Amino acid sequence: MLPESAEILKIVIFKTSRSGGKGGQNVNKVSSKVELIFNIDDAYFFTEEEKSRLKEKLATRLDSEGLLHVISQEDRSQLLNKQRAVIKLVSLLKTALQVQKVRKATKVPKFVKEKRLANKAANALKKEGRRKPSFD
Repeated sequence: MLPESAEILKIVIFKTSRSGGKGGQNVNKVSSKVELIFNIDDAYFFTEEEKSRLKEKLATRLDSEGLLHVISQEDRSQLLNKQRAVIKLVSLLKTALQVQKVRKATKVPKFVKEKRLANKAANALKKEGRRKPSFD
């Protein structure tokens, strides 16, 4: 179960830096790029099972210390970028915590097999009709 954004904000760390892209001279003097750092081990609201699932699913996004980094620099405003980073983090956590249903193997129906074979035979006849006749 995913907690509210307010609880998540208690344990995240924000780092800001100068962002590239649009903004003109504003880019050179304002730190609008936001990097959100989330430590899965510090998340007291997740069970050990959920923490291990998060580490497994987000393994490619974790650094060597096990920290999850989410970066946002789309907007010129630092506040908007912070909000976007939090939204990205929440969506990442939601997708990582979803448990996939176990797929049940099903048998291909007899009718489907027969239909495929009939279609195959029809194609063979069609192509047979395109050949040049042999006079042996």
